[in-house]
Amino acid sequence: MDSQQITHYEPPPGSLQDRVILITGAGAGIGRALAKASAGLGATVILLGRTVSHLESVYDEICAAGGHMPAIFPLDLERAVGADYDRLSAAIEEQWGRLDGLVNNAGILGARTPIEHHDVAQWQRVLHVNLTAPFILCRCLLPLLLKSKDASVIFTSSGVGRRGKAYWGAYAVSKFGVEGLNQVLADELAGKAGIRVNAVNPGATRTAMRAEAYPAEDPARLKTPEEILGPYLYLLGPDGRGTTGQSIDAQ
Repeated sequence: MDSQQITHYEPPPGSLQDRVILITGAGAGIGRALAKASAGLGATVILLGRTVSHLESVYDEICAAGGHMPAIFPLDLERAVGADYDRLSAAIEEQWGRLDGLVNNAGILGARTPIEHHDVAQWQRVLHVNLTAPFILCRCLLPLLLKSKDASVIFTSSGVGRRGKAYWGAYAVSKFGVEGLNQVLADELAGKAGIRVNAVNPGATRTAMRAEAYPAEDPARLKTPEEILGPYLYLLGPDGRGTTGQSIDAQ
């Protein structure tokens, strides 16, 4: 399947049946839309985020739509410590014994400011949430992913993670790191047929983060999160087998 077909991919009904998929940042934006879509295709979704009320809202919407009962795992990736990640891994191991999908979607923007004036503490915070936390999740959950017959790891990237732009500071650098992590992990796992690793660049999407970055922009001109899910659903499902080490545009 070529890149245009992946961008416009429409999953067949039940394509994620019986898969266990963890999505970070599941309480809002792309994570929320992907969680609902995945559940609608038959997946059991683990909703990971820092705001319990947002996760509960997604949980209720999935159940009301007749999707598989999801699981909620509140976790603040900025403050999480080793024991929190161990608790997550143990809970998945006990409940399902494997993990079929990991979508590293959570992220923060930080300040759009010149490097010369960038706050050091905020730089560290953005790099930790956007890059270090996905690394830790991959490291802790890889044994469970390798127990799956068909596992998929997805990183949410950005156009400024491929070509840096002025004033995008820590966010751009974190996404350059995400692109590198994607390539390194995919290469390390290339010999294992049961797992694939890829990144998706959503492009300009109607989310709170986009509004924060471009406050004067008309959001009505942007695609909604629901409209850019094709590559995510392709990579999570059986049609994505064999696609690995790629960075795919959703628009």
